[in-house]
Amino acid sequence: MTTLLLIKNIFSSAFNQIENAFLAFLFKLATLFCVVLIGTIIYAFVYRLATGFAF
Repeated sequence: MTTLLLIKNIFSSAFNQIENAFLAFLFKLATLFCVVLIGTIIYAFVYRLATGFAF
């Protein structure tokens, strides 16, 4: 749990220091997009493992 809190603290302090609001919004959007892609990859890998896909 402390790791997640540290990541949250780093994330929030990094975006608080950005002066341009539009640039901060774009970075947050890119971060969200990357998290969704990583989640999709993990889901696909677990699904393949669960259905017995032959690697």
